[in-house]
Amino acid sequence: QFLSLCAPLTQEHPEVLPFLSSRHLRAHPDFRGSAEFRNILGRLLRRVQGRRRKVYVYINELCTVLKARALRRRLPLRPLCPPASNQCPAGAAQCPHGACQCPPSSSHAPSQCPSAPSQCPSGSSREPGASPRRTGGSRRQIRHLEHLLRVYAGEIRRLQERELDLAELDSADSPYLQENRLKRRMMRIFRRLCQLKECSSLTGRVLEQRIRFRGTRYPEVNRSIERFINRPDAFPDYSDILREIRGASARHGLGLGRRQMENMAQEAFREVGNRLQERRHLDLVYNFGSHLTDQYRPG
Repeated sequence: QFLSLCAPLTQEHPEVLPFLSSRHLRAHPDFRGSAEFRNILGRLLRRVQGRRRKVYVYINELCTVLKARALRRRLPLRPLCPPASNQCPAGAAQCPHGACQCPPSSSHAPSQCPSAPSQCPSGSSREPGASPRRTGGSRRQIRHLEHLLRVYAGEIRRLQERELDLAELDSADSPYLQENRLKRRMMRIFRRLCQLKECSSLTGRVLEQRIRFRGTRYPEVNRSIERFINRPDAFPDYSDILREIRGASARHGLGLGRRQMENMAQEAFREVGNRLQERRHLDLVYNFGSHLTDQYRPG
């Protein structure tokens, strides 16, 4: 239906629709049969019907979505090349790379050819004037990922504005689950974009702030507990805190007794639990909401 609608609008460029069809065939079969793809296609279909002059813009948006879900081909691994020999062969008039001169074949020819790697460099060594390889991404990659973020953000807003019935709540492809999947994909794209731009992926959320623990009078125990509670998605229980105290005491030879470690673990567990709970509560307060209620101001 989308192709039949776009066919009379793209007669000046007949190569556009075959390209779109090839993108559709390369997409993952699970995505092509999902409700998410049907929703995206229906939205673009309504936009083309309303604004026919921008048909190429909507085709490009659909191609971008299909390209992001294309099947990835795994390239075969190449075997490693054997290391090149640094010694000049006997009877050779020249080294393999022309770096040293060797006398003609004789009984003591091998001993006269130098075998230092600096005198017979391999062809794979980097030249002095060669520029280092760039680690960041190209502008085209960055623009593509930024465009994907905008597309997914618009789809998430549309899902949030959609009205639900009771039957959709029990569906395995409900708008809530679609929104959750899109947000996870946006986070993966955001981390990849930060890698290409060579910048930090920290967003300033309260959950990303490090907790400083000074609950005991032993710095070794404090450092061990602090490392443990600042792990991603960490919410330790009493046994975890006790295990960290026992490990720190054994590693640093603190000589703590069993009763002393248990009392220390109880106090540290209460303090750690309160601070983690407070941090999660503040993160919920700062980030909870929706664009549908941003303009609402209670009287």
